[in-house]
Amino acid sequence: MPYPEMLVAPMRQDLVSVGFRELRTAAEVDEALTDSTEPTLVVVNSVCGCAAGAMRPAVMISLDDEDGPRPARLTTVFAGQDLEATERARAYFTGYPPSSPSVALIKDGELVFMLERHQIEGHGPDMLAAVLKNAYHEHC
Repeated sequence: MPYPEMLVAPMRQDLVSVGFRELRTAAEVDEALTDSTEPTLVVVNSVCGCAAGAMRPAVMISLDDEDGPRPARLTTVFAGQDLEATERARAYFTGYPPSSPSVALIKDGELVFMLERHQIEGHGPDMLAAVLKNAYHEHC
């Protein structure tokens, strides 16, 4: 059962406030991920502590460098809340089991980078941001 929206809204806003587009339906996910040749970041958001303490701050830090490469499109789905959208987004993460939170980079409709929950847990935002920036340098 999803959490009450008033509890989740600030967690959604963390990413929306820095330019992320929320994908709330399977159709929105397909439109965002299949029709673009531009690198697209897909953040699978979550209510868990590692999302709040590490993943969301890391994503925001990784995008702070306006002179460095970064994904052209920023998107997010919310695990446990937007079930259809999250399931569809995960269908693009070929070879990876469901993981929330997680961060994926899609380019030309293909998964080129994946940061899973087990790689997020126990690490600080700065270290994770450096991992993300390396992925941007390689794929953006």
